[in-house]
Amino acid sequence: MRTVPAASLADGEYERVDAFWRAANYLAVGQLYLTANPLLREPLRAEHIKPRLLGHWGTVPGLTLVYAHLNRLIRHGDLDVLYVTGPGHGGPAVQAATWLEGSYSEMYPAVGRDEDGMAELFRNFSFPRGMPSHSGPEVPGSINEGGELGYSLAHAYGAVFDAPERIAVCVVGDGEAETGPLATAWHGNKFLDPVHDGAVLPVLHLNGYKIANPTLLDRIGDEELSALLSGYGHVPYLVEGDDPERVHRELAGALDRAVDDIREIRRSAREHGTRTRPRWPMVVLRTPKGWTGPGELGGEPVEGTWRAHQIPLESPAEDPERLGLLERWMREYAPEELFDERGRPRSVVTDAIPEGRRRMGANPAANGGVAVALRLPDVRGYAVDVPRRGGGVGSPMAALGEYLRDVFSANARRRGFRIFCPDELDSNKLGAVHAATSRAWQADTESVDVGLAPGGRVMEVLSEHTLQGWLEGYLLTGRHGLLVSYEAFVHIVDSMFNQFAKWLKVSGELSWRGPVPSLTYLLSSHVWQQDHNGFSHQDPGFLDHVTHKKPELVRVYLPPDANTLLCVVDTCLRGENGINVVVSGKQPQPNWLAMDEARRHVVRGIGTWEWAGTAEGEPDVVLACAGDVPTRETLAAVDLLRHRLPRLGVRVVNVIDLLRLQGGHENPHGIPDTEFESLFTADKPVVFVYHGYPWLIHRLTHGRPNRNLHVRGYREEGATTTPFDMAVRNGIDRYALVVDVIDHVAGLGAGAADVRQAMIDKRTEHDLHTREHGRDLPEVAEWTWQGPGSEERSGEGAGSAEAGDEHGIGG
Repeated sequence: MRTVPAASLADGEYERVDAFWRAANYLAVGQLYLTANPLLREPLRAEHIKPRLLGHWGTVPGLTLVYAHLNRLIRHGDLDVLYVTGPGHGGPAVQAATWLEGSYSEMYPAVGRDEDGMAELFRNFSFPRGMPSHSGPEVPGSINEGGELGYSLAHAYGAVFDAPERIAVCVVGDGEAETGPLATAWHGNKFLDPVHDGAVLPVLHLNGYKIANPTLLDRIGDEELSALLSGYGHVPYLVEGDDPERVHRELAGALDRAVDDIREIRRSAREHGTRTRPRWPMVVLRTPKGWTGPGELGGEPVEGTWRAHQIPLESPAEDPERLGLLERWMREYAPEELFDERGRPRSVVTDAIPEGRRRMGANPAANGGVAVALRLPDVRGYAVDVPRRGGGVGSPMAALGEYLRDVFSANARRRGFRIFCPDELDSNKLGAVHAATSRAWQADTESVDVGLAPGGRVMEVLSEHTLQGWLEGYLLTGRHGLLVSYEAFVHIVDSMFNQFAKWLKVSGELSWRGPVPSLTYLLSSHVWQQDHNGFSHQDPGFLDHVTHKKPELVRVYLPPDANTLLCVVDTCLRGENGINVVVSGKQPQPNWLAMDEARRHVVRGIGTWEWAGTAEGEPDVVLACAGDVPTRETLAAVDLLRHRLPRLGVRVVNVIDLLRLQGGHENPHGIPDTEFESLFTADKPVVFVYHGYPWLIHRLTHGRPNRNLHVRGYREEGATTTPFDMAVRNGIDRYALVVDVIDHVAGLGAGAADVRQAMIDKRTEHDLHTREHGRDLPEVAEWTWQGPGSEERSGEGAGSAEAGDEHGIGG
């Protein structure tokens, strides 16, 4: 690691940076302990102490130190800086800093920048209905929730893609650095284009300890640590010590040098066309854990040890000695030098602070204030022709690829759209986008490589954690994107989804946070068609996980064909402050709806396919379906019923927006009970064929009219096998559905025994044929819809120019 000369700070500059640091530390301690007497105008008493002491001290001094020095950098260079804090419980530090700079009080006018406001700041922290101990969405300037470690660096990179003047300074805690997502996120610098993107300046803060154990990166020695960080592609500058003046001057020198390096990298790439991958600067900051806090307690060291991690002085209200130690600790910051008689920060503190939007807590990019609408082509121009029902067989994802290609083209100048995907974009049939953009790549290339370029806007790396982190940072700073994944492996980011859903929930309750583009998962290579991957790739359970979150935030779409997929994605890209999950197969599928019908169906989210049913008026049975393969098998079953049991009245209901099934009292997207009953009847049997685990449908329809519901879905039976065999193994195949209808429609019983037996025999025949020939029965593989609409049509592929426009579909 390199060291740089200490900075020669201008007159008064050292004093201003140090004063801001001391003031922020004082405010952080007050947040941890006090409900009253914020300026220590009288001796501390037990009644001034919070009844419950919640929060962490150990990481605070490092976070406030970096914040103070970034203020100086911003003032000198008029820089656009986002402050991303990785250490989990760093909330007191950032809340203190933003209160000092005034952005906190602007967002929360009741917490003014005076003594009363300071008291409210202290009381609110980790108090019922108050502020969190993490730097969550409630904290101005935050784009990273520290409740779960590992995502700060990925968020920082996402925040600077397509933001060429921005610098995201990311403080990485040494405990956080032990997580898998963080370890992979260091590779973000291989995807950072110095021409079109901003810069990330990581600050690895080594304070030596987690809750009770030492941290790995602090104990491997400087030579090995330097080799590790250099191997990640960084030039690390080391600052260490426990003498405040020395650390201040060395940190100022290191940050000055890092910003100079960033400027030179940009100048070389933008003015001279240098395309070799730069080695970006970073800072390694080693200071004691809980620096400036209590040195020892009861003869045991505290500062610089794991004992400083959380609350260094426990139960001061019950222990006069500890109460006295707490008071001495706070008075050592000399609050009378930092705050005036009214509790306002003195000029020695405020003179260090940038102005207006340059304050890190007031940066619009961190507070949802810079979102720009995406330019979307008219989806009708990408309609798949449907010459007959079930005709025009093709990959829905391939059709979507052409639309997304033109989304890239329409937004090429502003560069506000990216796709984030493991090494699967071509596998998922979205390769058409390569005509408009390359894959982002800064590492070495070989002659056989295709489609790699520094300015590419397809982000591919085999780390779902990194991809989602990038996308979250990108969305939270106002841009748009999609995360494309195999359905089974999106579970890797289950926890990240949780955190982001909670972030959006809280953000929606804050009037000062602007809306951000919705996060959309596009899941393909799904459970029902994993011919060569097998059982390990067969898991639709992400949908169960998603539907547990606040229903106002989440939408789950199961488009049955290409035109509905196009309309769904168009809708998702227009959304704000939500999370969409779209599941679509990449293999060739029948096309059922012309574009005008597809647009209306997506707006409704659920509806009767009158052309597919056989009932006139009240049906004998309802066949419902959600998902592309379930839709195909349902319609194949209807074909069989039409010919084998022609007097049976069948209604077909297709569900594309899954949460429409939930009651309106539980979900604002749900249809009312009257509409539910009009679709599914009051008491007729409903055979529901669902893409995922069947119990989710029972949960979503709990309390609805008509409990005569029989759900078929994935039941954890799979293998490397044929597509239809997957349906048979899990009981959603057409033959099993006919049996279900016979078993549940009163009066069919004995009269349909021969049909029932024929269906069972067909399943046996399928099993024998598949085992012998390794492929599906010809009548299954070659099946096409024979019902109404199966005849050739013309002129319907383009749809209606008016239908659905009022709902934001179609441009």
